[in-house]
Amino acid sequence: MRHTFWLASTAALVCGVFASPSGQQEPPPYEDVQRILTAYCVSCHGPEEPSAALSLDTFEGVMDGEVVEPGDSAASELMVRIRGEGEMPQMPIGFVPLSTADQKLIADWIDAGALAPAGSKTTHWAYSAPVKPPVPNSDSEWIVNPIDAFVLARLEAESLKPSPEAEKTTLIRRVTLDLTGLPPTPEEVDRFLNDNSPTAYEKVIDRLLSSPHYGEKLALPWLDAARYADSNGFQMEGDNYQYVWRDWVVNALNSNMRFDEFTRLQIAGDLMPGTTQETKEGRDRLIATGFNRNHMLNGEGGAIREEQRNVAVFDRVDTTSTAWLGLTVGCARCHDHKFDPISQRDYYEMMAFFNNVPELGAPGGGVPYSVDTPWIYAGTEPQMDKMFQLDRETQAAEQQAKRIAQLPGTQALIEAWKQGNDAKAPKDIQDLLAKKGRNEGEEDKLAKYFLSN
Repeated sequence: MRHTFWLASTAALVCGVFASPSGQQEPPPYEDVQRILTAYCVSCHGPEEPSAALSLDTFEGVMDGEVVEPGDSAASELMVRIRGEGEMPQMPIGFVPLSTADQKLIADWIDAGALAPAGSKTTHWAYSAPVKPPVPNSDSEWIVNPIDAFVLARLEAESLKPSPEAEKTTLIRRVTLDLTGLPPTPEEVDRFLNDNSPTAYEKVIDRLLSSPHYGEKLALPWLDAARYADSNGFQMEGDNYQYVWRDWVVNALNSNMRFDEFTRLQIAGDLMPGTTQETKEGRDRLIATGFNRNHMLNGEGGAIREEQRNVAVFDRVDTTSTAWLGLTVGCARCHDHKFDPISQRDYYEMMAFFNNVPELGAPGGGVPYSVDTPWIYAGTEPQMDKMFQLDRETQAAEQQAKRIAQLPGTQALIEAWKQGNDAKAPKDIQDLLAKKGRNEGEEDKLAKYFLSN
């Protein structure tokens, strides 16, 4: 075992923890044992080619290593090596031995039977499905909903009583700040104080949930998790126009969008069938997928585009896992995760989903803004409708021009127009052909003449 670093004495963390209210000593939990092993042992006895084929990074590894004799620390090889007994060198080799308190904690755990982690022998509690506990029985009138029953049960266990109900001014201030991030106005406070109906508080809640500020307040932690910023985060802090995605998040929360849809649209809205910029629904899906474009953009002249493209892809994997799984998977980019059940293969299989975007890896590339392709237009609905109408009219005109260009004699007329030497044309047409810098009306006149002849 090898000592790496330890910022605080484990003895200080566990001192006095195991004394029960009755004065009897309770066995230390495995989680505290694992913290010691992680700090001092796992760098050598970890999941990657563990020394002496002994892996101490999990409960299973500790028990499968045949170094622990449950109920007998003196006979356990783990304690023999930690204490430096026998002919073998004391662990961790080459470093300061474990403190007396740490050695005692591990020995106490073994002597108590080497109990498995709470919840499951094979699964960390973070990966165990939550179990709905029974609601504590109580006939107290203080209880209004099931949550109150749990609160009251804990208060009674600690010989405490519920606090008195808050005054109405305090109540409206708390709930307004909590739901909107803003204090209530004097008029809102007065209205609540003068409302003596049984539903006065419910009306305040309904009003706040209908406020646009509700979505703004609720969006803040999500924007943080999604690493939202108004600039590209590099050099001149160029604008990345991500406020369009931010507004989509606020609107989604204000409209009480289902979380499964909220998830699907942000991760893969662009891949949903029928998604196109020409419909409001399609544009909303594409904007939602802007979640994946909050990463930094490096437009520095010497930046290697493929390198920066991969930096962005790595960022998407890490951010998606953090935001939705509550789990950092970045360790598995280089190796199987040491403590969580995430393999390096898992990481790159997840990365593959984000590695198919046809982007350049740097801002620019012909786009008239300092962002990377692909990108979309985002304006007001009337603006977008007008833009696509003009697009359709332009495409129709281009198709008509192609058809006209294919008619017999058209090319000769076009060449005559270019050369300005059509002797058969009326004098006013010949004069226009000879004129330089014709205005729009004169160009239209020439076009009508040649297209009609």
